Amino acid sequence: MKTIHLVSIGDELLLGQVVNTNAVWLSQQLYPAGFKVDKISVIADDKKDIIDILDESIGKYDAVIITGGLGPTKDDLTKHTLTSYFNKKLELNNEALEMVKKVLDRRGASMNKLNEEQALLPENTTLIPNDNGTAWGMIFEKNGTYVVSLPGVPFEMKPMFETYVLPFLKNKFKTQEFYYKTVHIQGIPESELAIKLTGWENNLPENIKLAYLPQPGLVRLRLSASGTNIDELKNVINKEIEKLNGILGEHISGYDDKPLEVLIGEMLKGNNLTVATAESCTGGYIAHLITSVAGASEYYKGSVVSYANETKINVLGVNKTDIEKYGAVSQSVVEQMAEGVRKLINTDFAVAVSGIAGPTGGTPEKPVGTTWIAVATPTKVISQKFVFGKERDKNIKKTALQALNMLRVEIYNHTK
Repeated sequence: MKTIHLVSIGDELLLGQVVNTNAVWLSQQLYPAGFKVDKISVIADDKKDIIDILDESIGKYDAVIITGGLGPTKDDLTKHTLTSYFNKKLELNNEALEMVKKVLDRRGASMNKLNEEQALLPENTTLIPNDNGTAWGMIFEKNGTYVVSLPGVPFEMKPMFETYVLPFLKNKFKTQEFYYKTVHIQGIPESELAIKLTGWENNLPENIKLAYLPQPGLVRLRLSASGTNIDELKNVINKEIEKLNGILGEHISGYDDKPLEVLIGEMLKGNNLTVATAESCTGGYIAHLITSVAGASEYYKGSVVSYANETKINVLGVNKTDIEKYGAVSQSVVEQMAEGVRKLINTDFAVAVSGIAGPTGGTPEKPVGTTWIAVATPTKVISQKFVFGKERDKNIKKTALQALNMLRVEIYNHTK
């Protein structure tokens, strides 16, 4: 595979004021296209730092992709530094000037001197138009290494990369076909999963690479392969995923970049079913995930964030005696919450959670992380106890993912 060095420029990245999402996104685009990101660097918008990174990279990598430092202000030094480094001169580019004017017109802004200087671009250089901003991209070449410079603003950089840069790189470097598929697995810790899959993993075809990608409440398995025939690659990976389905069954909760909330939405919508939620320890996070999907109003009818016991009693109809006897974090209470919100909002399904998110509130009998989750269906209520960890944020995310997965399984069982 051809090698890439990603370089992100910006003091705001080094200070932690802005998250470096560009490097993540570019890596995601490059890998399936047959390019290997060998290194990711973050540097200041400083002339010496830029020159040092170029000296290090040219002749070593097939391409260097730089994002950032192309703005109109004095602290944006990338264009001038690259122009000088590659022995070019800046000249006014009339096409760029017209596009800058159009972009400013759409924004209702007037042209000023700094905007005009954005149309000063290096002579005899491959230029990349920017339909969404004033900073054009540039491509240089030296000693077999292509150096690509793009704006750091994601909504400008992404279409420039997809429309111009990736086709340019694929034309220059004839890469192998590459295919990968990701399997989402819930309900099995990573170490147990690895043991369970030992036989399957040991018998994988030699051209398939397997990676375990754990995150709170979820393990993703990525199967990838490269070769000369994309159909053959898809076929061999899909056969292995069929074997995985036979081993893991309902523990497989989805594939690729489709999150649970999207999958559940498709299942509910496709079967004309509805759902509601009752949340205590997650404080509305499950509702947030479900409603982050466009069109969720077709199947999601509402939520009760019953954080206080009186809300559980007065709104959801939970028996006060059960709370006093078993506690709010209990099987009896969470099942009543699920059935209570299902009846209250009149839906086919309902999910309820009650737990001790932490970091305080735990007891020897119910330590921090103890969580009960229930799913009410048209015919029954099922529930399960979990003991997650001691970190509040992770407990909330794990609870939400586990709750959605339990809902997925019950929808599947109800509709199959």
